Amino acid sequence: MMNYLVFDIETVPDVVSARRLHPEWQTLSDKEVAAALFALRREEAGHDFLRLHLQRVVAISAVFRQGEQLAVWSLGDEKSSEAELLQKFFDLIERHTPTLVSWNGGGFDLPVLHYRAMLHQIVAARYWDTGRDDSAFKWNNYLSRYHERHTDLMDVMAMYQSRAYVPLDQLASLLGFPGKMGMSGAKVWDAFQAGELKSIRDYCETDVLNTWLVFLRFQLMRGVITRDLHAQEEMRVKEYLERRNLPHFAAFLQAWHHGAAACVGDVSS
Repeated sequence: MMNYLVFDIETVPDVVSARRLHPEWQTLSDKEVAAALFALRREEAGHDFLRLHLQRVVAISAVFRQGEQLAVWSLGDEKSSEAELLQKFFDLIERHTPTLVSWNGGGFDLPVLHYRAMLHQIVAARYWDTGRDDSAFKWNNYLSRYHERHTDLMDVMAMYQSRAYVPLDQLASLLGFPGKMGMSGAKVWDAFQAGELKSIRDYCETDVLNTWLVFLRFQLMRGVITRDLHAQEEMRVKEYLERRNLPHFAAFLQAWHHGAAACVGDVSS
C-alpha cells in the first residue's frame, strides 16, 4: 500500500533570534535586521543564503498519498505559528509513519526543521527513532542518508555527489511538468514582508506537486510501479486538482498540459 508524505518548506530570516544573537540590532526594524543578516553572511561566505538555524519556517506543504487517498495542502493556516506548523508535520509522521519524499530535504528542509523544532521544544519521537522503540527502525529510519524511509530525490538521483545535483525546477520542466510557478525561494522574504503568505503557501504546494510527479517517474524508472499504474497515479493527481478547483491548481494543470505536449514533441522529433 502506498504511504507517502512529500514535503517542502518555505523560510524567512529569523529576525527575533538574530536580535538575540546580536544585541546591537535591537533597535533595527525587521527589514533592517534581515538586511544586516544577509550582509553578514555575504561577508562570511560570499553569498546571502543564511545558515539554517536562522531560517524561520513560514510554510510547510505536503502531498499525502495513502490507500485511495490523495491530499495536497499546506499545514495549519495563515495564522499558525511556526511551532504549530512544526508540530503538525511531526504529528503526521507519528500517526502514519509514511515514507518521506523531498527534493534536497536532507540538505535543507529537514536540518531546518531539526533546529527549529529544538527551539520550540517539539517532541518527535517516531521521527527520531533509530531502533530504540521500534526494532525495524534500526535498519530503515528517517535519519540515515541511505535508508528509504526518507527519499531525498535530489541526493539519490545524483548518486550522493554534489557536483551532479540539479534544480527541481529544471528537472520537472525537462520531464514535462510545470516547474516553478510565479515565485522562487529567493522571493519569499519580499512576499512575506508584503503580507502575501497565501501566495507563499500556494507556491509551496506547487513545489510538492512537482516533487511527487518526479518521484512517480523515479518509481517507474526503477520498476516499483508499472506504466499502467504510473498513468493511473498521474490521472489521480489531475482529477484531484480539477475537483479542488483552486486558481493555483488550475494554473498548474494548464502548465502541465503545455509542458507535456512540448515534451512529447521533443521526444518524437
